[in-house]
This record gives sequence, C-alpha cells and structure tokens, in this order.
Amino acid sequence: MKFRNLLKVAFKSLIKNRMRTLLTSLGVIIGVGAVIVMVGVGQGAQQDIEAQISSLGANMLMVWPERSWSHGVSQGGNQNKLTLDDVEAIRRQATFVSAVSPEVRVGAQVIGGESNWNTSVRGVDPEYEEIRDWHVDYGEFFTERDVRAKSKVAVLGKTVADNLFPSGDAVGAKIRVRNTPFKVIGVLESKGQSTWGSDMDDVIMVPSTTALYRLAGGRFISSIYTSAASVDVTEKAEEELTIIMREAHRIAPGEEDDFRIRSQAEFMEMATETSEVMTLLLAAVAAVSLIVGGIGIMNIMLVSVTERTREIGIRMAVGARGSDVLVQFLTEAVVLALTGGTIGVLLAAGVSVLLNNTVGLTTVISPGVVLLAFGFAAAIGIFFGYYPARKAARLHPIDALRYE
Repeated sequence: MKFRNLLKVAFKSLIKNRMRTLLTSLGVIIGVGAVIVMVGVGQGAQQDIEAQISSLGANMLMVWPERSWSHGVSQGGNQNKLTLDDVEAIRRQATFVSAVSPEVRVGAQVIGGESNWNTSVRGVDPEYEEIRDWHVDYGEFFTERDVRAKSKVAVLGKTVADNLFPSGDAVGAKIRVRNTPFKVIGVLESKGQSTWGSDMDDVIMVPSTTALYRLAGGRFISSIYTSAASVDVTEKAEEELTIIMREAHRIAPGEEDDFRIRSQAEFMEMATETSEVMTLLLAAVAAVSLIVGGIGIMNIMLVSVTERTREIGIRMAVGARGSDVLVQFLTEAVVLALTGGTIGVLLAAGVSVLLNNTVGLTTVISPGVVLLAFGFAAAIGIFFGYYPARKAARLHPIDALRYE
C-alpha cells in the first residue's frame, strides 16, 4: 500500500503541472525514441548486408591476384598470374569444391536495340550460375559447348536489358560489344544493389573463352570463383585451393603467394563489424538526448522542491522522516522518466513503421533494445532525481515551515 500511495502522490504532483511535466519529459521521449530508432536502423542495415552477401553464395570462395608490393609498400596494381590452366587444375584436383568458374572482366560500350550502354562484361563458365546462385529470368544460360567454341552469345543483366530493349524483346536480338557481334540468349534475374552500393544488374555475361580471346586479348583472367561442397567444409576448401594454386604457380616453400583467397564469411565478418560500430556510434549520439533529458528532470525537480518547501515541512512536522521525503521525490523523478520512456517507445515504433513503409529503410526493433532504452530512462530518473530528493530530505522542519 505504501508503494501504491507513493505512485498516487507522484502522479498527482505531475498531473498538477501537465505542461511543465510534458516539456520536462520531452528530452527523455526524444532520447529513448532516438536510441531505439538509431539502433533499429543499424540492425536493419546489418540484416540487409548479411542478406545481400548470402545472396552471392554462402559457400563461395574467390581467388584474386595478389597486390604488387615493393619494399613493404603496396604499388596499387596486382601481379596477375591467374590463367585458365589454374581453373582446370582446380577442377581436376579439388575434392572439397563443387563448382569452379573463371571470370574475365572487361569494360565495354554495348550497342543494341534502341540505344547504347556502357557496362561491365564478364566472361564466365556455366558453373558461375550455380556458384553465384544467379539464374536467368527468361531465355537460357550458355553451355560448356559455347565455352569450347568461343561462341558469341550473351546473357544480359536486368539493367542492361531494360536500357537496350525497353520493350522486353532482348532474347534473340543482336548486340555489339567492342564491335564484336553477340546474340542475346537470356536475361538474368534481378539482383539489385551490392553491399557497396553498385548495381549488380548492370552486367553482361559471355563465355569465358570468348571474353578472354575476343575482347580482353590476353591470357590472364581476372579472378576464379569457386563453391565449396558445403558450408561446413569451406575452410578445408580454402586450404585445398591454396595448396593447388601454389603447386600450379610453382611457389617454393617460404615464398609469398601471388594470389589471394577470400570467402563470403570474411566479407560477412567485415560488414558486420562495420555495421556494429556504426550502430554503436548512432546509439551514443542518440543517448546524448537522454542525458539532456535527465538534466531537465533534475532542474524541474529542484524547482519542485523549492515550490513545495512548506509542504515538506508539514510532512516532517507530522512524523515523516527524511528517508520518506527522499523516496517520495525520487519516485516522482523516476515516474517522470518512465512516462517519457513509454511515450518514446511508442514514438520509435511509429517512426520505424514510417521508415519501413515510405522510405524503404529496414528498421529492426528488438525487445532487448527497447528494454535497454527503458532501463536507461529509469536510471536517468534515479541518477538525476537523487540530488533534488536528497536536498528535500535534508530540509529542517522549522526552516521549511517558515519558508515563504
């Protein structure tokens, strides 16, 4: 009953000055709402990044040329020694790899349909479709026979198809890539933007041999894409690839590799770490509002103590102890903070729905974050409410009754 009476007195005191209570709790409302929304935006971004990376293929391993180094300093370029022979060596020897494909990247101006378009051309093998989990929306992908014959066939990304053939009649049409004619045999399903913000659909895929010998005019390929047999053997597949590549390039024991192997797990880890740091920074900035709100609570409670000095004197005169007065004012401060926290949670929920439905920004609100923000609001009320409550508790009854 005592606790119920404390709450009753606290609410009566706050309701008596509604406008002042609202303005005082505004800092806590904005602070709690901002913390929840900012953390939710950060977690939503992390979720989107993880989904995008997973869409590239959870088992994917990439072999890239190593950067050129001189006296411990990166020269910015790379010492590319990757060839189609490396791809064949992996196909023959790898036991933990289920698929492998070279990739030859070439930038080119493409003419076809109703316009022309500058895009990236990738020379790959049919297994690339499985490795990247990237299939044709309509039409078909090229085959091993096309690779062996260096066929001039192409599969367009959605962005390229929409720009060259807005009417949707891309399959069967002719295009020219660097003055080399190609027949369009398919259009890829849309992948959207990558983790780094680039348009993954702005691409044309052609047989690897066609890209290497007809467009790139060289013997070195850009990279090698592989897929581990399962997620569980990804590390073993990476070790196996290292051994095969070192043997293929005749790298002696103790010498540095002239290639790099990267897995999706590494990208996931880096992206997650970056996202977590950004989330913490956003939460820290938003938490400043809570501290400002706490200072506002302390100020208004000091004013309340001054206004109610005679009331405090009367309570003490009829038997109230200093601890009773302390608890009473501390309860008012906590109730003020928690009321603001509750409104802040509701505000955050509304803003999150608005962001999801209008801006398209993914916002994930977890119960843990809500409880943390709510608990922080209560702590703010206790911390900043203690000094005014202690000041009220230490008043002398005679001095308090004399106060005008």
